[in-house]
Amino acid sequence: MERKDMATERIAIIGGGPGGLMLARLLQRQGKCPVVLERDQHAQERPQGGSLDMHGETGQYAMERAGLREAFVAAARPEDQGDRLYNAEGTLLFDRNEPTDDRPEIDRSVLRQILLNSLAPGTVRWGRRITRIASEKGGFLVYGDGWSEQFDGVIGADGAWSCVRPLLSDAVPFYEGVTLVELGFDVARHPRISKLTGSGKMLAVGDNRALITQRNGYGHIRGYVGVRVAESVAREWGKWSGERVRQALRDAFAGWAPELRDVIETGEFIGARPLYALPVGHSWKSQAGLTLLGDAAHLMSPFSGEGVNLALADAVELADALTSVEDWSSVSRYEHIVCARATVAAEGAAQGLRSVFSSKGVEHVLGHYRARMRT
Repeated sequence: MERKDMATERIAIIGGGPGGLMLARLLQRQGKCPVVLERDQHAQERPQGGSLDMHGETGQYAMERAGLREAFVAAARPEDQGDRLYNAEGTLLFDRNEPTDDRPEIDRSVLRQILLNSLAPGTVRWGRRITRIASEKGGFLVYGDGWSEQFDGVIGADGAWSCVRPLLSDAVPFYEGVTLVELGFDVARHPRISKLTGSGKMLAVGDNRALITQRNGYGHIRGYVGVRVAESVAREWGKWSGERVRQALRDAFAGWAPELRDVIETGEFIGARPLYALPVGHSWKSQAGLTLLGDAAHLMSPFSGEGVNLALADAVELADALTSVEDWSSVSRYEHIVCARATVAAEGAAQGLRSVFSSKGVEHVLGHYRARMRT
């Protein structure tokens, strides 16, 4: 791609999650007019997930660069950074609540709305499910049902099952052996779950099983029941009713403390979430006009707390590359940086998943919590 194209190109960002929206915001601040193509019909079509802890050097830095620090601070919850750890018998082994830690929480839906509100009208084109992307006359034709549009550059910010990634890489996400069943709680209706959770996040660990609850905004708590099951079982759970999945979880957690099993019994069923990841160290050969960010580039389990932070940091790096006076080699350097950074986080995420879901029980996890306090 020649230098003149870098200044005038039409850029399609595939995917309207935090990473893609952050990239659009940063490019607009540099005078560019990116288009975000999002498959959802509107912003509230699907649940956006739970609360996110925003790290100073990545997520918060990106909000600063985007001129959105004030909006972030107004919505963030530094009071919800606490951690609790229980064993399967319901014994509280670790309890820390330090609001001055620099990882304030924010609901994913709130973060997404801040980013949406910051964009020029019409930036996001809703209901644009992509069916094919093809090279065409020095650019790319993006196809959907009954429509197509040409762009000079295409950015894959479309998550785990990216339609852009196959144009750059043969890597396919693999099942990590663990499925999380997502549940919702209203604090006013579930005071026992609120007490169990404390100020932030609760984790209860047993033999290859875990219960997690996390305080969200607006009086809500999000819960996750994690078990090691075969991928075929996880797929079946995706077809089952909430009550049928709940019965399977009752069987898996038989013998756990009653106050912990309340998470299973009282939560509103949201869905089964099998955990997938890309190979640690995933990278690709650079190709002019195409690149990836966020989960499309480096999908990993949530057990490092890095996912959205990396996506936002990717957006900062990529926006700088795309507004460079250089040719596409500046994006090649971006790819090298983000892949190297993600490798470290992905190794941590894989190790975190193995620690929580192991036959060793809770002791290794407790050691990790205590070590983190010393750093």
